[in-house]
Amino acid sequence: MRRWASYLGVWALLPSSAWAQATDVTFPGPQGVELHGIQYRPGGTGPFPAVVALHGCGGLYDHSGALNARHADWGERLAAQGFLVLFPDSFGSRGLGSQCSTTGRAIRPGRERAADAEAAKAYLQARPDVKPTAVSLLGWSNGGSTVLYAAGARVSDGRPSFARAVAFYPGCRALAERSWHDRVPLQILVGGADDWTGAAACQSLAAAAQARGEPVAITVYPGAYHDFDHPALPIRERRGLAHTVAGDGVAHVGTDPAAREDALIRVPAFLAR
Repeated sequence: MRRWASYLGVWALLPSSAWAQATDVTFPGPQGVELHGIQYRPGGTGPFPAVVALHGCGGLYDHSGALNARHADWGERLAAQGFLVLFPDSFGSRGLGSQCSTTGRAIRPGRERAADAEAAKAYLQARPDVKPTAVSLLGWSNGGSTVLYAAGARVSDGRPSFARAVAFYPGCRALAERSWHDRVPLQILVGGADDWTGAAACQSLAAAAQARGEPVAITVYPGAYHDFDHPALPIRERRGLAHTVAGDGVAHVGTDPAAREDALIRVPAFLAR
């Protein structure tokens, strides 16, 4: 705990000048789509390790049109640690808003969003300021589900695969019910009380992968809900959701300080450099 405390102290004391600002980027996406996104770039010339960061079903922005606070927090923090972070906007680039209440989604984690992740990786790997062998994948909820699909996909473009992958509270049930194999070192982080995507299916998925000798680790945070890593989200109930554990459209979200503290240490330590 002392070593963790020392890391947290350094993290908390990072000067604001060391935190990168968000800038807009565009790059070619799948099937002729022009993908828009947000980039956080460290100071200096690089080359940098990079992270493709995938938003959840709510999209990249909040209701006011500002970048979601969770994404901004992670982008700033990872850039301060020396990572170039790219957030592709899978929904906004196709003229869509939040998909959390949509049952028949046109943009799916295993297809369009996984293809967006590969397009973002290719874009980064072609840049001189990025280390092509150190591009990792990070995602939350719907984006976390996309991470699982991408981590299990075979690379066919001749470029290096994702080096490492982290999935925050993904939806694991569909993959746990089919033949899924992990091909890159993967960390799954989920709250034990998550009633939106749930922990049980992810535990089953990870256990099966581990039994096959695949590089999957899972951390379940007791009592934590969905969005536990958000910088400042009071615990509240959400209704009208398309997919929840109980099937009633009701789930809880909110920050869990202990789980967030652990994730802030665990994730950058795991990502490829």
